[in-house]
Amino acid sequence: MIIEPRMRGFICLTAHPKGCAQNVMQQIAFIKSKGTIEGPKKVLIIGASTGFGLASRITAAFGSNASSIGVFFEKPPAEGKTASPGWYNTAAFETQAREAGLYAKSINGDAFSNEIKQQTIDLIKKDLGQVDLVIYSLASPVRTNPVTGITHKSVLKPIGNRYTNKTVDFHTGKVSEISIEPCTEEDIVNTVAVMGGEDWAMWMDALQKDNLLAPKAVTVAYSYIGPLLTEDVYRKGTIGRAKDHLEATAFSITDALAPIGGKAWVSVNKALVTQASSAIPVIPLYISLLYKIMKQEGIHEGCIEQIQRLFKERLYTNGAVPLDEKGRIRIDDWELREDVQAKVAAMWKDVTTDSLPGIGDLEGYRTDFYNLFGFKVDTINYTEDVNEMVEIPGLV
Repeated sequence: MIIEPRMRGFICLTAHPKGCAQNVMQQIAFIKSKGTIEGPKKVLIIGASTGFGLASRITAAFGSNASSIGVFFEKPPAEGKTASPGWYNTAAFETQAREAGLYAKSINGDAFSNEIKQQTIDLIKKDLGQVDLVIYSLASPVRTNPVTGITHKSVLKPIGNRYTNKTVDFHTGKVSEISIEPCTEEDIVNTVAVMGGEDWAMWMDALQKDNLLAPKAVTVAYSYIGPLLTEDVYRKGTIGRAKDHLEATAFSITDALAPIGGKAWVSVNKALVTQASSAIPVIPLYISLLYKIMKQEGIHEGCIEQIQRLFKERLYTNGAVPLDEKGRIRIDDWELREDVQAKVAAMWKDVTTDSLPGIGDLEGYRTDFYNLFGFKVDTINYTEDVNEMVEIPGLV
């Protein structure tokens, strides 16, 4: 079929298998170009099919020759209907991993559920024995707690006061003002239940109980802090409460891993174009300005560059992992450089629909967004007929 992007608001309903595969190939090539990382050998990635999770799987496999099991929740293809991009990403990754002689298998389902946890445990027991790195990179707006059966939905809202600021419709380039009403206490509880550390702890507890964590095993979850510009709606809002909970959970997991000398960390990463961030008011406009500056400064990074730096310069240096005053790994350091943020703040005051094309990088934002779904990728001929029915080689 001929596959074109079909949009519904901030979501693309189609994905291009060849474009997704090319994205994966480019990430693999980048990791190979940076040399070997003396890193993990047996890796579990929870949320492995897109963004930071996919980049983590690629970095572990092609940087450290690691065997990997990926867990995700993606839509498979049907005749005349494309799969979700993470499905095609994983198919491309596993094809390349197998050609390189690397073990790679995947489980598709609700990672919050007991059933998928048990299926993953059974696969580790059968094929790997133990894992030495667990990456937790889930980005779902909804979670059903497997113990209570309650379904929680997260919200992005400020706490206490209404939040008003500029935003952009990145499809049209129109800059406007948006207001978000403050949350309720129930909103906070639900958002923490979805995006906090409870499920991460459940995974680690289940793995440890079955002796599936290697001595000195490491687990890392991903977080974001962001600039002062978004603080009231993000880090000081409902999602910020969830991130606080996630970061606190790292310490409790580390305590639980003490018998095997294991560690749990939260890595605070850079603002990037993802399916989730594209739907957050203010963030697309902020990223459009940020990218312009970081590209000019030669310090711009995508997911794969961020994770390669995390592995090479933070996690696997043969020395102590560098942490901030709250015990977090920081690879958002270039984004939050004082000079970078000062320039963003100055541009923010002047940004309008008319000025944005000149002072920002909205086109770069759009390209990154379409790339997520395999579109606007160099070297792909989108007028060609392609087979949407792609299989994941190691799907369990």
